[in-house]
Amino acid sequence: MARPRVHEVAKELGISSREVLAHLESIGRPAKSHSSAIDEPLAERVRLELSNGATPAEADATTPEAAPEAAAGPVAEETPSNPAPVVAPDPARETTSTPAGPSPVTVPRGVTVRDFADAAGRSPAEIVKVLLGMGEMVTVTQSIGDEALLLLGDELGAPVRLLEPGEPEAAASPPPTPEPDDDGGLAPRPPVVTVMGHVDHGKTSILDALRKTEVTAGEAGGITQHIGAYQVTFENRVITFIDTPGHEAFTSMRARGAQVTDIVVLVVAADDGVMPQTVEALDHARAAGVPILVAVNKVDRAEADPGRVRQQLADRGLLPEEWGGETVYVDVSAREGTNLDLLLENILLIADIQLDLKANPDAEASGVVIEANLDRGRGALATLLIKRGTLLAGDALVAGAAWGRVRAMLDERSDAVPEAGPGRPVQVLGWQGVPEAGDEFITLDDEREARRLAGERDHHRRVTEQGAARGVSLQTLLAATREGEVPELNLLLKADGHGSVEALDDQLVKMDQSLVSLNVVRKGVGGISENDVTLAQASDAIVIGFNVVANSQARALAEAGGVDIRTYRVIYQAVQDIADAARGLLGPEVREVPLGQAEVRATFRVPRLGVVAGCMVLEGVIRRNGRARLVRDGTIIYETRVSSLRRFKDDVREVATGFECGIGLEGFQDVKEGDLIQAFDEQEVAR
Repeated sequence: MARPRVHEVAKELGISSREVLAHLESIGRPAKSHSSAIDEPLAERVRLELSNGATPAEADATTPEAAPEAAAGPVAEETPSNPAPVVAPDPARETTSTPAGPSPVTVPRGVTVRDFADAAGRSPAEIVKVLLGMGEMVTVTQSIGDEALLLLGDELGAPVRLLEPGEPEAAASPPPTPEPDDDGGLAPRPPVVTVMGHVDHGKTSILDALRKTEVTAGEAGGITQHIGAYQVTFENRVITFIDTPGHEAFTSMRARGAQVTDIVVLVVAADDGVMPQTVEALDHARAAGVPILVAVNKVDRAEADPGRVRQQLADRGLLPEEWGGETVYVDVSAREGTNLDLLLENILLIADIQLDLKANPDAEASGVVIEANLDRGRGALATLLIKRGTLLAGDALVAGAAWGRVRAMLDERSDAVPEAGPGRPVQVLGWQGVPEAGDEFITLDDEREARRLAGERDHHRRVTEQGAARGVSLQTLLAATREGEVPELNLLLKADGHGSVEALDDQLVKMDQSLVSLNVVRKGVGGISENDVTLAQASDAIVIGFNVVANSQARALAEAGGVDIRTYRVIYQAVQDIADAARGLLGPEVREVPLGQAEVRATFRVPRLGVVAGCMVLEGVIRRNGRARLVRDGTIIYETRVSSLRRFKDDVREVATGFECGIGLEGFQDVKEGDLIQAFDEQEVAR
C-alpha cells in the first residue's frame, strides 16, 4: 500500500500542509515538504492528534509555529462530541499570511500562473512566491499541475475548483446536455444488456448462439479483446447486448459496460463455479445499480453442478427465486442451444416489470462511445450506443475532443442503416479524429459548432497534460529517494484500441507497488512511432505495445538510444512481465530478432496457393518457413509463417533487400496493397 503524503493527510483533516509539517516537527518526525511520504502509523497518529487537538478553523487561526501548541491545547467552544467535518471554507476564517476568499477559484486544468493570479485576484509575483515556498519552481507563463493547484488553494485559504476540458467557467451554464424529455414524447426503447463473467465461461459463445454468428474464433487465444454491441430480435422485440471482454485485465471496459446498461447477465460456468472475475463483475453490476440475471452456462457437461453455482452466488447476496429470493437463474447451454429462449424471455420480463425503459426518439441524439479505432481504408470508426434521440446520416456530432459528421452508419453485420434510435448500437464513419472509448457524444446544429467545441476540449486537454508532466521535478525525485521511497518505473503504453489502453493502464494501477512505483507517461492508440521512442528516452521509460509494432525508424532510434520496446498479443502477459520484473524474478527473455521487412505492392490469386502478395523487400531478408506477421497501419493483423516464397516462377529459400518476390502467408488470405510483411525470429536470452 502506498504511503500517504503530507498534503493528503492535511486534505483529510481540512487544514493546511504547513500545520501538518509543523506538527511533525514538534513530535520529532520532521518531513521535508508537502509532497513527502510518511509511514501509515505516523499518519494515523497525526490524524488522531490534530483532529482531537484542534478544529480546522482553530488551526487556521494559528501560525505554523504555534500549530503544535494549538494541537495540544484544549478545544474551546466545542460542544458536540463528534463534530462534523468541515466541508466548505468559513467566510469569517482568518489566516496570518493571506486573506481567504469566500468563494472558490474556478480555473481550467493546466492553467498558467498568470491566469490563476487573475482568477484569484492576486499578483503573479505573489503566486510565484507561494509556489516557490511549496517547492515548485515555475514562471508566470508556465502551467500549474493539478496537485500543485489544490495545494496552492490550500495555502491561500481559497478552495480551487478545476474545470474539465471543454467545461465552461460559469457554473450556471454547464456543457451542452440534452434537455429533459417531456412525458408526452417518450416511447419504449430496447433494453441494453451487458454480458459479464469470468474468462472462458461462455459469454461470447452465448451471444454467438443468439446471433448465429462466430465471433470467438476470430479472437486471439479465444478471449474477447474488444467490446462489441449487437441486437437480437425475440418475439418481435429487440434486445441490445454489450459483450464485454472476460479477462480480468479489462476491468475498466467491463465497468464502462455496466454504466451504460439496463440489465446485467452474469454468466457462470456450471462446471467451474464462481471465480475471481465473477465476483469482480458482480461488484461492477452492483455499483451500477442494475438488475442482475444469472445465466448458468455449460449445463450439458457431465461435471456440471448448477446447484453449487446457486449456493456460491447466494452466499454473495444473489438468492435464487426458487429459494425465495429475487434473482432469476436460467440454466443454459450455448453449445446445445438449451434454454436460450427462456433467457431472452426473462430479460424482457425484467425490463417490463422492474424497469420503465423509455426515451424520446424525436430529440437531438446523444449517447456513449462503446469503442473506437482507426481503420486504414475508412478512417476513424466509433461504435456508438444511442441513449436518446435519433441519429441520422449527415448529423454533426462531438465526443470528447473528437468531432465529425455522420458519413455512414453500419450495424453489427456491416449493413448500412439510415437512422439509429434509442437503444441501438451503430458503427459511425466520418470522424475527424478517434474519440475516446467511454466518451459521451452529442449532436450539434452544424460542423462549425462541433469543430469549435472539440477544439476547446482538445486545447484544455493538451494544456492539462503539459501541466501534469511538470508535476515531478529533479528536486522532488531526489527528496523522495532520500526519504527511502520506492523507485519509479516509467511506462509508455500503445495499443490498437482505446479500450485496450484503458484495460492495460487499469491493470497496472492495481498491481502491488510496494517494490516499484509505476508511472504511465503516455498512453495512446496506433503503432509505436519515433515520437514515442523520443519521449521514452527522455523520461527513462519502457515502451509497452499491445497488438502494435514499432516502425523501422522507431526501432533504429530505440536501439541507438537504449530504449526497451516490448510488444505483446495478450495483455496479461505484459502485466505478468512487469510484475515479475518488479520482483526481480524474470527468467530467460524470449527476444524477437527482426530479420527483414517487405511491402506489398500487388496481390495475385494462384491455384493451390491462394492469395500471393507481390512484394518488394525493403530491408533485411525474407525466409521461407520463417516467422512473419502482417502489419497494417502499425497494427498487427495476423501472425503466421511464410508458406511460399518465389522469385518469378522459381521457389527460393530467401530474398534479400531490393528484390521483388511473391510471398504466401500460411492460413491468411486477406492481404492488401500497402501492407507490411515483417519477418522475425525468436531467441531465448538470459536477462
